[in-house]
Amino acid sequence: MRTLTRYILKGHFLPFFYALLILIFLLFTNFLLRAVDKLLGKGLSFSVILEFLFLNTAWIVALAAPMAVLIATLMTFGRLAEDNEITALSSTGVSYFRMLWPAVAFSILVAVPLMYFNNAILPGMNHRAKELSRDIYRKRPDISIEPGYFVDDLPDYNLIVGGKKGREFQDVRIFSKKSKPTQTFIQSNKGTFLTMDDAILLKLFDGEIHELDSENKENYRRIIFEEHHIKVPAEDMELKRSESKPKSDREMSVEMMQEKITFYQKKVQKTEQRIVKHFRGTGLEVEPPDNYESAKILLTNLQNEIKHKSDLSVKEQRSQTRRYRNLSQRVKGDYSLIQAYRKSINRYSVEIHKKFSIPVACIVFVLIGAPLGMITRKKGFTTAITFSFGFFLLYWMFLIAGEEFADRLLMSPAAAMWGPNALLGLVGLLLMLKATRRKSRLVPLLDRKKIRVTSK
Repeated sequence: MRTLTRYILKGHFLPFFYALLILIFLLFTNFLLRAVDKLLGKGLSFSVILEFLFLNTAWIVALAAPMAVLIATLMTFGRLAEDNEITALSSTGVSYFRMLWPAVAFSILVAVPLMYFNNAILPGMNHRAKELSRDIYRKRPDISIEPGYFVDDLPDYNLIVGGKKGREFQDVRIFSKKSKPTQTFIQSNKGTFLTMDDAILLKLFDGEIHELDSENKENYRRIIFEEHHIKVPAEDMELKRSESKPKSDREMSVEMMQEKITFYQKKVQKTEQRIVKHFRGTGLEVEPPDNYESAKILLTNLQNEIKHKSDLSVKEQRSQTRRYRNLSQRVKGDYSLIQAYRKSINRYSVEIHKKFSIPVACIVFVLIGAPLGMITRKKGFTTAITFSFGFFLLYWMFLIAGEEFADRLLMSPAAAMWGPNALLGLVGLLLMLKATRRKSRLVPLLDRKKIRVTSK
């Protein structure tokens, strides 16, 4: 049995590494094609470009490893089935689960280091990549101008463009910032942005300049131009590394996110206590509802009851009605805070579960890949990668949907991140059941062939 274990394990290693390298190459090429516009034409040193590309390989490896496990399992069991080795092993009494165990062990060997990588290495590289991307953007901001979006990164101006053709922008509109004594509005049919040593040069064509004195509104002038240049000083045209800024959830380790969750949980408790004090201060002896909608309904019903109380004077009715109305407005902000805190808690909790659920998906993909390889009986890389992309795309869609539901407080973070594993695990069990039934039909056929050979 040790020989069988080593044989199946050995069958996984080479397909896994080949698949991992090919997937990294494909994902990296796709990323490079999308990022090339941000890197070219900025005068970046080769070392900075290499650092930027290297830092972004972290998330590519985290994404490619589970898919490579699925491809390796499909290829290994597809080869065993195509060469009738599974049928031969079954005829000698080797169970399907005994053949599956080495593949599961291999997936665990991949999953455990991947958990460490997702928690200890990936967040730091994501953070450094984000900071470097921000610094590259600051070196020349015109690359990131998108039609229909305001750009407020320039020192004295805000701008928006209506369209873009190559390096030329159409319908350029520039607004001076409020800090300037003279408000300026510039509109041109087209324009280009050029980078100089210490500034950004805006070349505008066929437009108008409108200037208005902020103190004396009567001072207004309009200038029509065929070509107009604006020189925007930029002291940071050389790439400068910015100071470390607050990290997002994908740039934190589990320990950091646990601290954030504890912080927001304390915030929730304090806000809930404040809501209780507001209710008690109004004289209400009821427990505050969990959300503002329920609290609003409760206070509205109390206001309606007061109107029908005959033992209260009109002045007392108005006083209590005003008190409940003020209470509703006072707790509205607190309930909004609680919801925002809980969304933050869910966001960090989702990321914590994701760091472990994606590596565990390696085991789930073995449960899918082994029976699927036996059923298809194909050992080629093309077949394996086709099925792998299909299942991984399905898994990723479930994962994104679960994350969205959890962020909206519609699902618990644990269910959102582990649900896709459970669903695909169920699919794997069904495929396993189908594969074992098919194998059980093949074994008697093989025994009958042996009987015929013996009788001859």
